[in-house]
Amino acid sequence: MELSKEDCLRMYFYQSRLATFSGWPFDEDCACTSENMAKAGFIHTPSDNSPDVAQCFFCFKELEGWEPQDDPEKEHQSHSPTCHFIMLKKSVEELTTEELFKLQKERQKFHIKKICNQGIEKFKEAAKSRRGDIIKKAMEG
Repeated sequence: MELSKEDCLRMYFYQSRLATFSGWPFDEDCACTSENMAKAGFIHTPSDNSPDVAQCFFCFKELEGWEPQDDPEKEHQSHSPTCHFIMLKKSVEELTTEELFKLQKERQKFHIKKICNQGIEKFKEAAKSRRGDIIKKAMEG
């Protein structure tokens, strides 16, 4: 799920993240309620096959296969220990403009890394396919 610049800035705020959790399969008597998920920086990014996919709006870490007892904050910290959003010691509303700009710079680094990794994976898949074609041709000849 690619967010527009405007939506990205909105996602710094809890209510905007919470609004993405329409149809979230976990509610009362669960640790991973939509409220706790949003507090931990997640947005709901379901697919047809996975209704419980959630992604950190900041570090782009996607997690699925949630269990009712999973603590979103602990899961986020264990799967993405370098996420600056989950490490914040104060609320977004308390950040100075300078702190917010620094935070946004770190988010951009995560975004660039994600895009580069996707490109590398596509290249590896294409190389593997091409290698298979070359081997097949060599066997025929």
